[in-house]
Amino acid sequence: MAGAPARYLVFFQYFGTRYSGVMETKTDQALVGVQNYLEKAAEQLKPSAPIKFHISSRTDSGVHALANAAHLDIQRAPGRAPFTGPQLLQGLNHHLRPEPIRILSAQRVSSTFHARFCALSRTYIYRLLLGCAHRSQIPVFEQDLCWAPPGGPLDIPAMRAAAQLLLGTHDFSTFRSPHPEAAAQSPVRTLQLLQLQPGHGLLGQHHLHRGLEFWEVKVKSKSFLYRQVRRMVGALVAVGQGRLAPGQLQALLELRDPRALPPHATAPPQGLFLHSVEFGQADLAPPSAPGEEELCGLSRKEFIT
Repeated sequence: MAGAPARYLVFFQYFGTRYSGVMETKTDQALVGVQNYLEKAAEQLKPSAPIKFHISSRTDSGVHALANAAHLDIQRAPGRAPFTGPQLLQGLNHHLRPEPIRILSAQRVSSTFHARFCALSRTYIYRLLLGCAHRSQIPVFEQDLCWAPPGGPLDIPAMRAAAQLLLGTHDFSTFRSPHPEAAAQSPVRTLQLLQLQPGHGLLGQHHLHRGLEFWEVKVKSKSFLYRQVRRMVGALVAVGQGRLAPGQLQALLELRDPRALPPHATAPPQGLFLHSVEFGQADLAPPSAPGEEELCGLSRKEFIT
């Protein structure tokens, strides 16, 4: 008789341009999701039951991840020991080749662990490239990895002042997608961090690229609304271009209406990276005795998406 399946937490990264997003999609599309490839690789490990990846953070097509997270249950045939973390990491990476998707780590966790509900925070970075008069001036090695807003330099102090207005707990309805499905979520979120800092280019020291300047918008929260980060970045860039004043951004926030932000104000996906997903050490503890009832210290019903 087979025992209980073993649950694992994996951290993984991917180059988002090649995919329809991280979530699973129908396989007859031109682009499919990162999850399709993860589960296809897991099938090659010969489990005795299908494997489903439960992904912590949704990302759209063109958005990259330095470290997303997921949990999965693996049931092996009777008499076969559970995979160790290093075995699972090596096996998945072997079968993911040549896709630009990599498993960074794998570890056993409790059967009550959930990659989405247990996350304490998610951190995103948006990369901006300044100094390009035209898209053709973006270095070839930075294509699809940043956004070069048109219109010359940005007013960084004004952008930083506007960012301060978005920190803390607010109704972020204005910055969520106007798509009807997004309205089902509570619009209240707490931004723990929103800062603008100098960034680095892959070839930043190359003499032909000395006129280029990279900046990063770093934002952290327990969870985000659909497209919230890209819409906030787009609004901050509008402030930097002088098309919006910081006070106008405050007024937009208080309107609590996704239609108040023009569609063109959403930053494009290619500059966005999921930087990290944070979990508490107690939730990362190895499996314990049966009888665990709580899910990361709270029930699913109490979690606000």
